[in-house]
Amino acid sequence: MTEFFEQNIITVYFFYGLSFFSMGLAIMLEVGHASQLDFAQALRPLAAFGLVHGSHEWVEMFLLIHGHITGETTFAWVGPLRVILLAASFMMLLAFGARLIAGPTRARLKWGLMLAVVCIWGAGLVWVMLTQSSRTHATIAADVYTRYSLAIPGAALTAWGLILQQRKFYAAGMKTFGRDVTLAAVAFALYGGIGQLFASPSTIFPSVYLNADAFVHWFGFPIQAFRGAMACMAAVFIILSMRVFAEETRRQIGGLREAQAAEKRRLEALRGELLHLTVKAQESERQRIARELHDEIGQTLTALGMGLSGISENTTTNPQKAIRQAAHLKSLVNDGLLSLKNLVTGLHPPQLDELGLLAALRWYASEMQNRFGVKVTVENQGTAIEMSEESKMVLYRITQEAITNIVRHSGADQATIQLTYCENSVKLIVKDNGQGFDCDEILSKKSDQPCWGLLGMIERAELVGGECEIRSSSQQGTSVEVSVPVKPGG
Repeated sequence: MTEFFEQNIITVYFFYGLSFFSMGLAIMLEVGHASQLDFAQALRPLAAFGLVHGSHEWVEMFLLIHGHITGETTFAWVGPLRVILLAASFMMLLAFGARLIAGPTRARLKWGLMLAVVCIWGAGLVWVMLTQSSRTHATIAADVYTRYSLAIPGAALTAWGLILQQRKFYAAGMKTFGRDVTLAAVAFALYGGIGQLFASPSTIFPSVYLNADAFVHWFGFPIQAFRGAMACMAAVFIILSMRVFAEETRRQIGGLREAQAAEKRRLEALRGELLHLTVKAQESERQRIARELHDEIGQTLTALGMGLSGISENTTTNPQKAIRQAAHLKSLVNDGLLSLKNLVTGLHPPQLDELGLLAALRWYASEMQNRFGVKVTVENQGTAIEMSEESKMVLYRITQEAITNIVRHSGADQATIQLTYCENSVKLIVKDNGQGFDCDEILSKKSDQPCWGLLGMIERAELVGGECEIRSSSQQGTSVEVSVPVKPGG
């Protein structure tokens, strides 16, 4: 077996480097996606470790293939380059483990762990370089010391951090990914605890006794083969664990679908309630009309009938009384006509059809000011454009609802109706100087008693493709802003 590995050591180095390099490349491609998982952010240093350490092993392979360039002269700069690549890769592994352990909120702990290990490595490296008898021995000793002081702590922290991550996956109901990171933790623990412990023979303890030569003697294959096997195992299970991002995306999509379904159910329930209230309002309006017809118009017609009977009886016997009765009946007719006019106007103002939206709003503002004492001012901008009857009625009804709310609830003494004609839309703003209210709470889907009048205004605007936005805050008044699109030609 020993002869087999000696003959294929270049292949071992190739697959050893390929495992870590592929892991680093896979991580770089995956963590670019948006993710809420802390694991995604922590993987970046591991990607750097994989790319750099894989490159280091390929440098080692290159030097084996081209053994003629490892002479004393060339080794003077190739040796330090190898140590620099090795140290840089293990610092990234150390950063990955520290990041997993510290988490996203304890940055000081992460940097503290890294600083402590790097300081120990730096101080020890200076001592190693000063105590070696030759530059070659110093480079080999630096390689061994780097593995002891950076690789073993880095692998230990990584294994510990992956075990902590496993617990998070288990808590989130992702046991499959928890098992993947557990096996990756085992691979890194063996990679650091055994693979880096058996370094090249040097004067650094314990490499005098526990070194690559001793490993071959005891187990019959080179330590590089063991490192390559652990690298392959770690890479496979780290890459498998990254499937958690697809699972996260699947769960997010499921959550969005559930939220959309819940919102759809809420809107359907809201529309059902609005329909119920609309039917109820229609019935109430019919009752009011029936009552007014009976109480006012009916009584007027009854009085007219009785008066006409009296006139017919007094025409010949008492002409003067008949004349007075006729004058009284004329007054009753005028009162009846006025009541009928008010009733019809309340149902559908004729000004809206005959004179347009602006005239109807001015008439309504005048009526509300006369009846309730709230000063209502109507302002307009732009040139009137043709609108559909439905759009005009929607804007008029929203204004009615807004002014009614001002009179009933706001405590305002002034209100303004602003009507603006734009090129492709008509904008309406109704605002007051009243006490205001918490608009977010009233319109919230969590509100126990939503304001159906406000919701009805929003619903009316949406029926004609428009938008209605209600703004209010305590002691700052209320503003109802409506925008309704207008197609060319009305």
